[in-house]
Amino acid sequence: MHILIAFAFVLDVLVFIHELGHYLAAKWRGIKVDTFSIGFGPKLWTWHDRTGTAWCISAIPLGGYVKPHGFEGPEDATPAQQAAWEKGRTFHEKGVGSRALVIVMGPLFNFLLAFILYVALFSFFGQPKLSDRIAQILPDSAASRAGVKTGDVITAIGGLKMLNVGDVRAEASKRAGEVTTLQVRREGQILTLPITIGRDPAAKDTAHAGMMGVSFKLQPGAPLSLKDAVVTGAQQVWDVTVQTLQGVGQMLTGQRSSRELGGAIRIAQLSGEVAHLGVASLLNFMAVLSINLGLINLFPIPILDGGRLVFYAFEAVLRRPVPRKLQEMAYYVGFALIAALFLFSTFNDLLNIGLFRWLRGA
Repeated sequence: MHILIAFAFVLDVLVFIHELGHYLAAKWRGIKVDTFSIGFGPKLWTWHDRTGTAWCISAIPLGGYVKPHGFEGPEDATPAQQAAWEKGRTFHEKGVGSRALVIVMGPLFNFLLAFILYVALFSFFGQPKLSDRIAQILPDSAASRAGVKTGDVITAIGGLKMLNVGDVRAEASKRAGEVTTLQVRREGQILTLPITIGRDPAAKDTAHAGMMGVSFKLQPGAPLSLKDAVVTGAQQVWDVTVQTLQGVGQMLTGQRSSRELGGAIRIAQLSGEVAHLGVASLLNFMAVLSINLGLINLFPIPILDGGRLVFYAFEAVLRRPVPRKLQEMAYYVGFALIAALFLFSTFNDLLNIGLFRWLRGA
């Protein structure tokens, strides 16, 4: 139950901020907002503000939505809907720049949320750093067979000095199957251990498939001043964004396994785990998820915010909307892509939790 509660909390916060971006941009551009709902399905509670917006709490607390006034446009609206439109306050009659602004502010608010979370994290808890001491060794791994122990510090691989954990990982990844030596510092003594670097079975990039089977622990850092936290928070948002895009690119080019792609089940599982680890872990997890949500919505896929922005870009250049038929076809393709992605990520989640192995055993 705690996993579902943590998942609902994380998802609702991220979606609320996303939809708040759409809402505030719409109000700024003079567009009435008919509905702002947290959750989907039957409405459990509704309150109308002075501008006519219905604020709702719905029965299924997994997401939410904002409905701008006249969002559907004359082609899709019924005569009754058109009769209820308030002239000058509908979405569809605004210029393409205003409509694009309303759409793009949702993803941008996700990046803003991530920035605020990182500033809070670094201000109160400091910036966590990877310890150079080995925290865990996988059984039957290259490091285990070489006699590496938890608490060891790797100082050299094959005579090449290692400055930090990043050096260790980068160097090991280039030496799959290589017989070499590992220099470690253990209780003040320097030891040299023969090792055969293992190979990551999930890696498709054979040039960077080496692995030793060790992991390192995150250490809390000292809290930063507000100024330093702001600068570091902005840098962290940029770094996570770039790393996420690189990961997507590597999956598309086959350099990384698509099995790494997780979906709702994996997010729910991680939400429950980080909630137990404390506030700092939860803030970091929510920031990373918020960046991912913002990026995904900016992908140029029809049905997502990025797809609408592509249509608006063509409209701005051509000085007329993209033909209705073409938009409808694109939305069908976009829906099929999103549905396929959802099914594939769910399959990965079920595979990772061992459901299929359990079914075979049963």
